[in-house]
Amino acid sequence: MFKKLRRDLRYRYGRQLRQLNYWLVARAAMMIISMLRLLPVDSALNFADRVARRVGPMVGRHQVAVDNLRKAYPEKSEDEVQAIASDMWGNMARLAAEYIFLDALFDYDPAAIKPGRVEVKGVEHFTEIAAEKQPHIVFTGHLGNFELLPVAAATFGMNITALFRPPNNPYLADYILSTRRSTMGALLPSMAGASFALAGVLENGGNIGVLVDQKFSNGLDTTFFGRPCQSNRVLGTLARHYDCDVYPARCVRLPGNRFRLEIEDKLTLPRIADGSVDVHATTQLLNDVVERWVREDPGQWMWFHKRWEISGGRRKRSPQAKAPVADA
Repeated sequence: MFKKLRRDLRYRYGRQLRQLNYWLVARAAMMIISMLRLLPVDSALNFADRVARRVGPMVGRHQVAVDNLRKAYPEKSEDEVQAIASDMWGNMARLAAEYIFLDALFDYDPAAIKPGRVEVKGVEHFTEIAAEKQPHIVFTGHLGNFELLPVAAATFGMNITALFRPPNNPYLADYILSTRRSTMGALLPSMAGASFALAGVLENGGNIGVLVDQKFSNGLDTTFFGRPCQSNRVLGTLARHYDCDVYPARCVRLPGNRFRLEIEDKLTLPRIADGSVDVHATTQLLNDVVERWVREDPGQWMWFHKRWEISGGRRKRSPQAKAPVADA
């Protein structure tokens, strides 16, 4: 009885302490945001970059990033590895600060003579997808300011629902969600049942946007930078079920707080003997595309993510199993 009481108290007060910690972190973040709002956009972003390059190496995740970089680039020197990690922290800080200025940052105008902060490569694909009355899948990775892609989609009149993972901190999650919704159109939190919601969007002829470069427990066995990893099969499964076009898209951070948004030609998806999409090979293809992007701009990807961590005790599943959509 006493053990149960201790467990109940520990759970109750542990939960309250966690909520208090979330609240304090959110208050501190809001104070920083309020201070950054007082600065001009470029000054705020450059300040965030400088601070993150100093503070980033002091946090525990820095070692995860450095270890991942050493394994991904065994040919690089220690100075090169540390330089990429520093660029990564600068990129992540800029991304966080850019939430404040999303409205001001996205200034793309196809009729403008003088280029603004944002340039777009692959305009014809944006307009084609927006005009076609059929479902499409657009995927990307955590590169540059990937949040600008759904803003661009909305600007071109593309009806797209973007899947996103809210922060664990509920107070920050509310702020970020309100910021996103004001500029990005439809958003779908990544939680139980999200894959059914994505399927519903495609079923109704809509378009979905998905990030594909994170570890997924019980995912398919794939490789990334030649190392084993687990990847979410949901995009390949949806592409097979709806036989829809799949487009790669990314954001490249340019000097001077500028951005290039790129949407590439649709992928030719691998297929099995009966002509349907090969889910496993498609999932690997997505990894290969993201790896190409990361190799081109390694400092713009989040190396502190435990992408190569393999979950133990997972079920072995057939790559072509018919009912995996719910796993997302």
